[in-house]
Amino acid sequence: MDSISSGLVADVLHRLHQEAEIADAPLMQAFVNEGTSREEMISQAIAAESRDLNEVYQRFANNFLSVSPRFGRFLYMCVRASKAKRIVEFGSSMGISTIYMAAGLRDIGGGRLIGTDLEPGKIERARANVAAAGLADLVSFRVGDARETLKADLGGGIDMVMLDGAFTLYLPILKLLEPHLKPGALIVGENAFEEASGYIDYVRDPENGYLSLSLPFDPGRGNELTIKTR
Repeated sequence: MDSISSGLVADVLHRLHQEAEIADAPLMQAFVNEGTSREEMISQAIAAESRDLNEVYQRFANNFLSVSPRFGRFLYMCVRASKAKRIVEFGSSMGISTIYMAAGLRDIGGGRLIGTDLEPGKIERARANVAAAGLADLVSFRVGDARETLKADLGGGIDMVMLDGAFTLYLPILKLLEPHLKPGALIVGENAFEEASGYIDYVRDPENGYLSLSLPFDPGRGNELTIKTR
């Protein structure tokens, strides 16, 4: 069974990717028009998050900033390959990546995904999108700063983590979740840039209990796959 290739889930994802492309096109074009390099974009984002995290994400309240269909398929495959039963997602946005992972849970017999986002409007839309895909029974969302929303009530050991929120919080969120990670847990970092928070240095140091490497697709996005080794 593969619910992301045909049927209700596939139809909802197709619609959402189209909506995301339309919603985010002006933002992407602005960067092109300004001639902003990748390094400049990352530096500006890190500086803005450091000044006022809430202001940054309020500014992007109507932007999906979502994973690509290819990366979504990768997430789905990670869930299935790892036989994950409990997933935590930092930065759920409008719920596209959530749907890919929840579909993976459904297709292997069920589980639980806890998603969180700073922006209330995004969580409201994510709930509606997940429900439209018929996956609401597998997902619960929390609104607010993930350093608070993920402090407690995770329900048991974590099999997989998706990091796709504020760049500067990847390492703090990982350390917050660390006591709950099962050996062999997958951590997927999208936009896990070396310049932000020390996350890359941390997960690439075997002394910290991880094995990690950069992913070769969607170049420039800073995608990182990590396994908890102990």
